[in-house]
Amino acid sequence: MSATRAAAPPAGRVASDTPTGYDERGGSTLLRHLALTAAAAILLVAVSYGLEPFRTFQLATVAAYLCATAGLTVLTGLNGQLSLGHGALMATGAYTVAFCQNAFVDRSVVAGWTLAVSLLVAVLVTVALGAVIGVAAARLRGPYLAGVTLAVAIVVPALTVTFDGVFNGEQGLSVPVEPPPAALGPYFPYEQWQLWVTGAATLLALLLLGNLVRSRFGRTFRAVRDDEVAARLAGIHVARTQVLAFVVSAGAAGLGGGLLAVLAQSASPGAFSLTLSLFLVMAVVIGGLGSLAGAVWGAVLLVALPDLTHTLTESLTLPPAVAQRMEGNLPLALFGIALVVVMIAAPGGVQGLLSRPGRLLRARWRTRR
Repeated sequence: MSATRAAAPPAGRVASDTPTGYDERGGSTLLRHLALTAAAAILLVAVSYGLEPFRTFQLATVAAYLCATAGLTVLTGLNGQLSLGHGALMATGAYTVAFCQNAFVDRSVVAGWTLAVSLLVAVLVTVALGAVIGVAAARLRGPYLAGVTLAVAIVVPALTVTFDGVFNGEQGLSVPVEPPPAALGPYFPYEQWQLWVTGAATLLALLLLGNLVRSRFGRTFRAVRDDEVAARLAGIHVARTQVLAFVVSAGAAGLGGGLLAVLAQSASPGAFSLTLSLFLVMAVVIGGLGSLAGAVWGAVLLVALPDLTHTLTESLTLPPAVAQRMEGNLPLALFGIALVVVMIAAPGGVQGLLSRPGRLLRARWRTRR
């Protein structure tokens, strides 16, 4: 009697039914992601011509937050590590951009490429910090990991206030940014140029993260998240995988923080408080931890809910002190209520709820075939 034995995956790899660079739907993952990125870029440029300046700025802010939420989705949703300190990583990227831009201005080296260099340096610095935190995080689990990242979220903004001679205290640092290129015309809206710059950087980051998620590294991330013991038996270096996930997530958060500093033209500790770190975690959970599409919904919520609370407090006749206190605390309350509602009605988040009809249709189609 003959028996057929399936070949085991090589050490350090996770078994996969599809070749590298391809997925179960057939076709190249990279080509499909490039096509989606190009379509999103065209749509972004087209939309930017029809929005008023304030809405354009809001859309650019969504794109900046999307870098951070996408990175946190990779870390928490795909690798299973909880981080409460991504606001501090965003602050690191913001201050790095501020230092670089001011250094370029002091040396009279002002050109279109200086901003790209500053953002790249911000990503590298944040990646280095993420590697240090990731090494410690790889040895911790559960509440201990959350406690360490929470300490980072508190310490980093406190350092900017303590060393006010370097970071200018609560006032923060200005971020000089060049105006739009002269080729676009003398009256080209500055907010539209900000949206183009922020959108281009965010789409590039999403392209890289999307291919990473569909690659062998993404499969190892999920294997470690699902069962560390089984992952070790499959030949995966668990600690190294966790550090890599933290490094990738930190780089994305640093890019998001740098883009926020460019939009605000300043980097201050008040913009990257502990509340921001909590908002980021709640946003990715509400949006959906399972995919990068959920990070998009989370970034939209980060911008839409504070704007909604501001509109609500303006519509109510309240004393100034009460209105100020309400506007400061109401976004966190709304995030908490939305989190409870989503966890009860749609555990997969907004994206899981929206993708459910598509999954049902695909299942029926496969059954009929």
